[in-house]
Amino acid sequence: MESKPWIEKYRPQSLEDLVAHREVTDTVDRLVAKDRLPHLLFYGPPGTGKTSTALAIARRVYGSGWQNMTLELNASDERGIGVVRDQIMAFAGTQRLFSSGFKLIVLDEADAMTGDAQAALRRVIEKYTRNTRFIMICNYVSKIIPALQSRCTRFRFSPLGDSFVSDRIAHVLREEAVEGDEAGIRAVTRLGRGDLRKCLNILQSTYLSTGRISEEGVYATTGNPLPTDLLKIRDWMLQEEFEAAYKHIVALKTNKGLALVDIVREVHPLVMDLHLPPRARCDLLERLGDIEYHLAHGTTERVQLSATVGAFAQARAQILQAAA
Repeated sequence: MESKPWIEKYRPQSLEDLVAHREVTDTVDRLVAKDRLPHLLFYGPPGTGKTSTALAIARRVYGSGWQNMTLELNASDERGIGVVRDQIMAFAGTQRLFSSGFKLIVLDEADAMTGDAQAALRRVIEKYTRNTRFIMICNYVSKIIPALQSRCTRFRFSPLGDSFVSDRIAHVLREEAVEGDEAGIRAVTRLGRGDLRKCLNILQSTYLSTGRISEEGVYATTGNPLPTDLLKIRDWMLQEEFEAAYKHIVALKTNKGLALVDIVREVHPLVMDLHLPPRARCDLLERLGDIEYHLAHGTTERVQLSATVGAFAQARAQILQAAA
């Protein structure tokens, strides 16, 4: 257990351990208790407990021998029609010996399955409903064909709340006897954005690199800009001339090894907190969105940094025009 990543070491093992999304887990628990479990479709952002819930259902139904009665497939690796015809049909077509009940097939990342595979799966679900239940897990429910959605009971897993994430982080720190302060926990929670898996990875990485959990250590480990640095960047772009603001930001990026995409992403909440005219706010957010899109497609940071400073310069001009 000492060598296991914290995301696996602290993965919930039962439905009772899943504190978040109690309305979902309570509903599923009642369905399992009444032996009326339907086909399920879990969807939502990563790190919100979808896979953990599916595995907890398997343990709840089968006990310690759950792996013998559960077929777990990651559809991002095996997503063709051949998997449906071979592995899934072979597993679903066999019944349990000397006992009643159903077997369980968990399809993780089902939104990565091809259209042909999803169409073939539609008939398999109907044909083997008597002795098999399916749990499909995906991030984007829009990529699941309507015919499969209509055959499943859907549950949405929303991003986890900050209070739950903070409590879970504090629990892990106590279990691991790791020193950490409130500012460090808030930094991990903020960077995780409701993704508990990401939070635990940041937490373990920070501990391995610095030995404790502090705000400076968290931001240094992840390479994200500090809140104080973001405030400086925002003030430079709103108060100084184009060339001066550009030089200050380049120097800060070089000294601290910051990426422009992280700066643009983290500046967005600061823009929302500013008292801007509605038109200036909309134009600025639209330009920041375009810059983030261009950075994701491999454009030069130097050019996009100029566009970022220019977007704030234009917002400043709109503010002065509105004030006049």
